[in-house]
Amino acid sequence: MLKLIIVGRPNTGKSTLFNALTGTRDALVHDRPGVTRDTISGNMPGRAWTVIDTAGLENAKTGIAADSTTMALDAITTADAILFVVDGRVGLTPVDMDWARTVRRKTRAPVLLLVNKSESGKRMADINDFYKLGFGAPSLISAEHKTGFDVIYKFIDKIHPNADLDTNAADGQRTLKIAIMGQPNVGKSTLVNRVLGQRRQIVMDAPGITRDTVKIPAHFYGRDIILMDTAGLRRKSGVTDDVETLSALKSLDAIDKADVVILVVDATRNIENQALGIAARVYDAGKILCVALNKWDLVDPEIRDEKLLKLKHQFTNSFHQIIKPMILAISAEVGTGVQNMFRRIYEQWDISNSDAPTSLINRIVEKLVESRQPPMSRLKRPMKIKFARQTGRHPMKITINVGGASDIPESYTRYLRRGLAEQLNWQHLPVVIEYKKDENPFDDK
Repeated sequence: MLKLIIVGRPNTGKSTLFNALTGTRDALVHDRPGVTRDTISGNMPGRAWTVIDTAGLENAKTGIAADSTTMALDAITTADAILFVVDGRVGLTPVDMDWARTVRRKTRAPVLLLVNKSESGKRMADINDFYKLGFGAPSLISAEHKTGFDVIYKFIDKIHPNADLDTNAADGQRTLKIAIMGQPNVGKSTLVNRVLGQRRQIVMDAPGITRDTVKIPAHFYGRDIILMDTAGLRRKSGVTDDVETLSALKSLDAIDKADVVILVVDATRNIENQALGIAARVYDAGKILCVALNKWDLVDPEIRDEKLLKLKHQFTNSFHQIIKPMILAISAEVGTGVQNMFRRIYEQWDISNSDAPTSLINRIVEKLVESRQPPMSRLKRPMKIKFARQTGRHPMKITINVGGASDIPESYTRYLRRGLAEQLNWQHLPVVIEYKKDENPFDDK
């Protein structure tokens, strides 16, 4: 990972910039200078850069300020690139000049000069003064309002083009991100520990132990992955603590950041509506869903077949977008079924990264239309399905060109979606069908 170091004197907005670049709230932000004492790091989404926030540089000889400054200077020596942040409202200060000389002395890494708090031109100092720092033309940004960031992305992309966090340099494949979700105490952290082969996450017979979404790189069953262990989700009526509320929001946010979601449920209990709600969120976000029936070893062997059939029926009837739910029985504590579950997940991920031949898609659609003609429109006009092609992944998207009337009912769309998914082996994947009106004036002549 490349290191992008944020430096500058106190209270120039470095921590606000850090949070904006990493998409987190990891850095404490306050109007009082000197709040940041340690260097904290976070990954920049979509790029192979670690962003490091440093303490404000101060001319202190002893005490915490001196130690914090020393840590900041040590970080500078390891930088691949530096963002030097100044306050556009205050203008150039002697302290800015001193630290600019120090940065140039400590490193040869490229430096981008950022004039922060520039959202209001009326309150700005003379921008030309900042040329005196020796870092070239100043770039105006507002970390609080997240404006002017294009210059930052261009700066780092020029240093290291195509430095993508999700790209595995060895084989060019994305590192699969898998979120582990579910209600409290269903065995999410036990599953994470089983995959890691070590006791990395705290496991107790009490809900609410995990609060943050913890991202853990791992190598399991032949692949590099990133596991995202999330906080347990309870019904809103059961949440009374602000910390738990924030944890729940972070857990739901993990759906958007993941490629695959493993929804862990307790096989010894009935499936609650909240678990079905999580499943709906996953499919609406276009992610692959795997339902893990954990603690399967504790289920009476005589009722396992009946229970599994009942659960699959429950999921199938709850969501029309689920063609065939991937529901697998495991025991995170014992380890049974875990490798098979990941094998199935990897298979689906590989399928979801492929493109179906356009000729094959059109043959499937033609046969589906022959078997069941589209209904007449509200205006009694025939619907003409002309051409189909795959236009997206994650979710798998099929675009169908139609002529004549285009108000195809949802029931017929579900028919096409199911037929395409079954023929293309997409039953476990979220599939979307969209229609494109053919505007060719000669089509109906």
